[in-house]
Amino acid sequence: MTPISRTRARAVETLSLDSTDTRNALSAALVSGLAEALTECGKDPDVRAVVLTHTGNTFCAGADLRDPPGPEALVALLRQIVELPKPVVARITGHVRAGGLGLLAACDIAAASSTATFAFTEVRIGVAPAVISLPVIPRADQRALARYYLTGERFDPREAVRTGLLTVTGDDVDDALAPILDGLRQAAPQALAETKRLLTARVLETFDRDAADLTALSARLFASDQAREGMTAFLERRDAAWAV
Repeated sequence: MTPISRTRARAVETLSLDSTDTRNALSAALVSGLAEALTECGKDPDVRAVVLTHTGNTFCAGADLRDPPGPEALVALLRQIVELPKPVVARITGHVRAGGLGLLAACDIAAASSTATFAFTEVRIGVAPAVISLPVIPRADQRALARYYLTGERFDPREAVRTGLLTVTGDDVDDALAPILDGLRQAAPQALAETKRLLTARVLETFDRDAADLTALSARLFASDQAREGMTAFLERRDAAWAV
């Protein structure tokens, strides 16, 4: 069963992360399936924009600790979202953790319902938000990132809007997205592609400059003793040995 489900309405293709048993964690299969679906959307002249959403109460729980993708595969997926010649819009009605915030930041526009929650939880399992920083750091407030990267605290949609991680929030996410999607449908495909290139140029500069170093950092940290303890503690639902 594919971890990605697809629907289309009025030239907008909706890709849903559909692996609720793992809280849509970034497994090798999910990353591969999403990359394949995005490739097809990018080539389809009948697709004006892509909505990235989810089934269940979690948009994405971060890396699948039992079946993680390689850091290179995650870099490639994030870059694919940024480079896709069509706008990618995140639609969130649940929780977003760790690597899920990388997906969100790679999207051009992001909307969430008022019940969504967010957290960069990497430090709590002994690693760092390395690869996902490629789209996150260029697009978000640096002071806010210092707080949430270093503490792993949860924050709400209004704070996510303030920090630049979200575009808009509302009680009904579809109401909030309706004028945005209508606007995209009114725009010429060529104009959308070239305007997106203008907006993503600096993000792609970060990929070009930092991807290799951050991929190496991620691999090193995930292989460390502290990461093994942190991931074991997470899976066993206990505090890690360093917690005081």
